[in-house]
Amino acid sequence: MSRVYNFSAGPAVLPEEVLRQCAEEMMDYHGSGMSVMEMSHRGKVYDAIIKEAEKDLRELMGIPDNYAVLFLQGGASTQFAMIPMNLMKNRKAGFIITGQWAKKAYQEASKYGEAIALASSADKTFSYLPDCSDLDIPEDVDYVYICENNTIYGTEYKELPNTKGHLLVADVSSNFLSRPVDVTKYGVIYGGVQKNIGPAGVTIVIIRKDLISDDVLPGTPTMLKYKTHFDADSLYNTPPCWNIYVCGLVFKWLKKQGGLEAIAKRNEEKAKILYDFLDSSKLFQGTVVKKDRSLMNVPFVTGDKDLDALFVKEAEAAGLVSLKGHRSVGGMRASIYNAMPKEGVEKLVDFMKKFEAEHGGEKNA
Repeated sequence: MSRVYNFSAGPAVLPEEVLRQCAEEMMDYHGSGMSVMEMSHRGKVYDAIIKEAEKDLRELMGIPDNYAVLFLQGGASTQFAMIPMNLMKNRKAGFIITGQWAKKAYQEASKYGEAIALASSADKTFSYLPDCSDLDIPEDVDYVYICENNTIYGTEYKELPNTKGHLLVADVSSNFLSRPVDVTKYGVIYGGVQKNIGPAGVTIVIIRKDLISDDVLPGTPTMLKYKTHFDADSLYNTPPCWNIYVCGLVFKWLKKQGGLEAIAKRNEEKAKILYDFLDSSKLFQGTVVKKDRSLMNVPFVTGDKDLDALFVKEAEAAGLVSLKGHRSVGGMRASIYNAMPKEGVEKLVDFMKKFEAEHGGEKNA
């Protein structure tokens, strides 16, 4: 069977070039006589892999020397606890709740101190981003937390909130490396890699070094202290070696594409193809306020649940897979991450046009 166009929200599509290199190096990595899956994380060969991955990531994002890069485990969900354990010195943090993941982070933080909802878009099923230009932020909050791209609901910050001098913490799991960022605007910027960078099992945390210390909440486990991992160069325990190696290959692939400026341009072009069609369609419509639309995750509906289900089924038969929307939203969702080629989006739009021609009259019938 030929490869499908995979619109999954995560684990998600990886660059074919990277997958081929993984296959080529699977049995024998660079003459070592073994796979990266088999080698000791304490050995020289693997040490070079993880160090080079960090170096390439720093180059791609322009990460300054006063920020640490940590390759961790436990997914973004573990960070929901790790962040307050390490940063909630005054036991108070502010949250902008724009979807399920920000809400989960807010709920988790409330176990360790006072979690304050500074703004929310729950009133309209998270279909927009609240105005964050003049938030009422208590002076003593330790940080302001956002989820920068909302995978489920398809919203993305185009402008960061005005935190009024407070530390900004951002979960960027689903738009990681999709565009240039100014790392210095964040205290912590982190994400799981399984949407836009590599196979599930790695969480990358980029944290300002002055925020790393032994001054953590009482009872914080050793494994949940940033300092533990910083002091050990992300090798305190056995890391997900192979997954980090794949992330490293993706970093090199991104550099080869021209870096984050070039990939952002491609992502804008891809998203425009799909959004332009949705805006002109008589059958399909997007579910997000235009100015807040994500370049990575595009939810859409027909207005008829049965028709939505038929679309997903027929699309899969046509080699366009994982288009079913999240269970909390329904409808469809196309995740068009860095590795999704432009042709994949064009094929999807062609299929949507064909489906509309066949079923257009059934809308809201």
